[in-house]
Amino acid sequence: MSRKKVKLTYISNDSARKATFKKRKKGLMKKVSELSTLCDVEACAIIYSPYDTQPEIWPSPLGVQRVLAKFKTMPEMEQSKKMVNQESFLRQRIEKAKEQLKKQRKDNREKEMTRVMFQSLTGKPLQGLSMIDLNDLGWLIDQNLKEIYNKIKNLNEEAEKKQVQLEPTGLPAHAAAADQGIMERQPWFTDMMNPQEQHMGLGAGEEMMLPFGDQNHINAIWSNNAFFP
Repeated sequence: MSRKKVKLTYISNDSARKATFKKRKKGLMKKVSELSTLCDVEACAIIYSPYDTQPEIWPSPLGVQRVLAKFKTMPEMEQSKKMVNQESFLRQRIEKAKEQLKKQRKDNREKEMTRVMFQSLTGKPLQGLSMIDLNDLGWLIDQNLKEIYNKIKNLNEEAEKKQVQLEPTGLPAHAAAADQGIMERQPWFTDMMNPQEQHMGLGAGEEMMLPFGDQNHINAIWSNNAFFP
């Protein structure tokens, strides 16, 4: 079962906010520990809260001092590269929300013009459309035409590739091979269809051998005039 999405707003209820803090603090400490173990990185956590007189520290005061000392030796530009305060964090969230809103408006506009385009194909007149609507509709039609032309081009290229794979006779390779096999079998097939002529041409004591079947069975078939009524 998927976890319910939590609305990121301030919890006004004191007891609920305190319970959420303790739960989230425990989960944060666990994640920091997992990050340090799985990725072999130096990490620490310091959490101040109005519910405790002393801050919560992980992994230990000595470990925190070691990580902070290493951080302070870095250039100032690197230290503040990805550092944000509450104001900059909210500004980033607002910009992200604006981009999502812009994308959603574009998708809605495209769906609206698509509906108008299909309605016009059914014979409904284009009435009440502004110049902006007509421009957007024309752009959408051009995009659909481009997709259709590209699809036709791909189909033609695939057909040309299949045509190149054909034999010079115009038949596929497996059909040409089958015809070649028929040509190779044609002489003995003709001999089989004219057994009397072959039998008349044999000398004394000679026997006609066909490329398949039992010789006694074949002689019995000829003697019974199985092929010729």
